[in-house]
Amino acid sequence: MIDLRSDTVTKPSQEMREEMKQAKVGDDVYGEDPTINKLERMVAECFDREAALYVPSGTMGNQTAVNVHTNPSDEVILDSDSHIYNFELATMSSFSGVMPRPIETEKKYLPIEKVRNAIRPEKYYLSRTGLIALENTLNRKGGVIYPRGKMKKLTNFAKDKEIPIHLDGARIFNATVAKDTSVEKLTEGIDSIMFCLSKGLGAPVGSTLVGSGKFIEKARRVRKRMGGGMRQAGILAAAGIYALENNVKRLENDHENAKLLADSLSELDGIRVKPPETNILILETINQGLQAEELVEKAEENDVLIGTIGPNMVRIVTHLGVDRKDVEEAAARIKKVLRNI
Repeated sequence: MIDLRSDTVTKPSQEMREEMKQAKVGDDVYGEDPTINKLERMVAECFDREAALYVPSGTMGNQTAVNVHTNPSDEVILDSDSHIYNFELATMSSFSGVMPRPIETEKKYLPIEKVRNAIRPEKYYLSRTGLIALENTLNRKGGVIYPRGKMKKLTNFAKDKEIPIHLDGARIFNATVAKDTSVEKLTEGIDSIMFCLSKGLGAPVGSTLVGSGKFIEKARRVRKRMGGGMRQAGILAAAGIYALENNVKRLENDHENAKLLADSLSELDGIRVKPPETNILILETINQGLQAEELVEKAEENDVLIGTIGPNMVRIVTHLGVDRKDVEEAAARIKKVLRNI
C-alpha cells in the first residue's frame, strides 16, 4: 500500500528511535526535562525569538496562541481555507470565546484591502479584531507559499493597527526549503508561530509554539489549561531535535516527488492538476461523472491511499515514507483508475 493521504503518516526512523531511547528526561511541568528545554532553546534560536514552548499537537499550539492573543467576544480574521478555521472543531469559540471572521479569496495570501474591510469600526456594540491568523504553507490550497512581500505588507499594516498576527506554520520548513531561505526571514514581523514536528519532519508527536518571552509565559499556563502539560516527554522532544537536525534539507525530495506526480498525471483527461509549490498536490475532477470520493475509493482498491478536501478535490501528499519509485508506481495506478472510470 502506498500511503499519500498526508505527511502525518510518517514514522520515526531507526536513528530517531535511538535518540528517543537515549534521551535524558525530567518533569517538564516543573521545567526540569533537559531534552525539552534543549528543543525549546534550539527552536527559539532558529526563529530568532525569545522563547518557545513544546506542545502535543498543532491544534493545541494554534488554539493556545488564539487564547493568549485575544479576549472573549473578539474576532479572528483568517482565510476561509485555513486549517484553524476548518479542522480545529471551532475550538477558538468553545475555549476562548472568540469568533472567526473568514475571508474568502482565491489568492494564496490575504489581500490587505479585504483584511482592512473585515476590521469593524470601534463601536461598543461591535466585536473588535483581536487577531489575524495566517497559514504558511496553506494546506487546502495545495501547500502554496505565502509571498514574503505580501506578508511584509500585512505585518506592517497589522502593527499600525495594533493587531497581533499568529502564523500556523505547520509546514513552514517546506516553505523555507522551497524558497531557500530561513524561518527567521520567512516569519519576520509575526507575533507567534506554531510549527509541526510530526508532519514532513518525521517526528511521531509534537509541535512547537514560538514567540516573545511574555507570550510564551502566558502560553505555558494556557497549555496547562488545555491538558498539555507533560512529564518525562523528553523522549518525544528528542525526536523533534533529531528531525530539525536531519530532516529539513530532505524536504526537497518530497517537493520533487510532488512535481513528478503532477507531471505524470497532468496529461490525463477528466482531472485538472494544480502545479505543486511544495509537497501537496491538488487534483480537481472536471469530469461531471467523476466525484473525488469515487477516485479515492478506486485508488484504494489499487493499493494507493489518497484523500479528499471537497466533492471534486483530491489531495495527495508526498513525504519521507515514500520514495521516487513509490511515486512513479502510484502515478501508474492512479492513471489506470482514471482510464477505467
